Amino acid sequence: MLYESESGDILMACTGESLISRALKPYREPRYLQLRDLLHSADVRTSHAEMLFHNFEDPPTYRPGGTYMRCDPRFLDDLKWMGIQIMSTANNHSFDYGENGVLTNLAYMDQYDMPHAGTGGNMGDAARPTYLDTPKGRFAMIAATSSGPIAGRAGDARRDVMGRPGSNFIRWQQHWVVERQAFDALKSVADKLGWTQQAAQRRAAFGGANPSNTEVLLMDHGQYEEDAFSRFVLGEAYERRSEINKLDLARNVRAVSDAARMADWVVFTIHNHEGGATPDEPSDHIKELAHAVIDAGAHVFIGHGPHQDRGMEVYKGRPIFYALGDFVLENDTVELMPQDNFERQNLGWDASPADFYDARAGYTADRKPTRGQSVQPIRWQSTVPLISFKGRQLAEIKLYPVDLGFGRPRSQQGRPLLADGPEAKEILERFQAFSKPFGTDVRIQGNTAAVKL
Repeated sequence: MLYESESGDILMACTGESLISRALKPYREPRYLQLRDLLHSADVRTSHAEMLFHNFEDPPTYRPGGTYMRCDPRFLDDLKWMGIQIMSTANNHSFDYGENGVLTNLAYMDQYDMPHAGTGGNMGDAARPTYLDTPKGRFAMIAATSSGPIAGRAGDARRDVMGRPGSNFIRWQQHWVVERQAFDALKSVADKLGWTQQAAQRRAAFGGANPSNTEVLLMDHGQYEEDAFSRFVLGEAYERRSEINKLDLARNVRAVSDAARMADWVVFTIHNHEGGATPDEPSDHIKELAHAVIDAGAHVFIGHGPHQDRGMEVYKGRPIFYALGDFVLENDTVELMPQDNFERQNLGWDASPADFYDARAGYTADRKPTRGQSVQPIRWQSTVPLISFKGRQLAEIKLYPVDLGFGRPRSQQGRPLLADGPEAKEILERFQAFSKPFGTDVRIQGNTAAVKL
């Protein structure tokens, strides 16, 4: 064997979303440092940057993905200290500070030597693989989002028109299957309010087919796409379905196929909020995407976005994690917030960021939150998988539960520690239950778990 990478062995540590706004280096709890050591034991360590790294150089857009995301760029060094080597950047917050904000974020990531994938100066940049050389071989990441404002979608460059900065956005359409009584009522409303005619005109303008007798299209007036409708389909039961945009699917399959011929290891990662029949299940379009990119050569598929774990599937000997929860959750300590968000909480010019976060969480007089992620323990619990390949075959998946400090003051919570005791059991049993429908056998062993392959 001439090169170490010829062995076909690698250990990957994949984390979920890093919503970082503070330093990571100062802390020294044993379970915190054990987590850092665990990450550093892997050959490749990934995370998702759901923060924009900037110093407020660019104006905000009108509506963000919730919080207008911002982290001091110098804390990229803290993520690297923690072990993170490469990050995906496509999400519903990519466009919080507009096209210039997309480019400013990437400039800082380049300045601090953090490889990134998923956003760029045009669609070609956003959708292309990003490579990382390691002793165990060349690693490639392709990243996308299916959640967020359509205005944040990157645009392709032409020979005569420049491209548009943004994210590798994968479009999809929601289908609601309803029974006859509901369908007839919806059709009557659409006909009488003129929506049926408007939908037909919109589809004709974009070269699409007219609605059939078994579907009702309710227009989304905030978007201008041929398929920007809520679609209700006649059926025998009530179901929720989604369909991926075939052009966007093909673009990402091409990127994975290219990376598989240029690198030894390929990970595809996507930010997606959309659920299936319940929020704990992946949507149809994400399941189709996961299978397609693995068929094209991806070794691992990583989802994130719902701020919680979803289940995992082993497909053709390759792991699919439909969602990993938060790795760092510090979006309530972003130091400055644009006026638009204060107005959404009925706060005036003299309000502070702490006032905004208090109002959003519905704090009582004795400082108890009443709504949002502050009262949802699942948002503060997640899993970090370590994925081992031997001889290019999947050999082992170990799952490590992570505790982000639910119920603590915002100045303390959001930083990951290895979970133990009852909390570790709760996290792992949930992951086990979410994975069972995919035929995945998760076996809990104390404070960790392993997937039986």
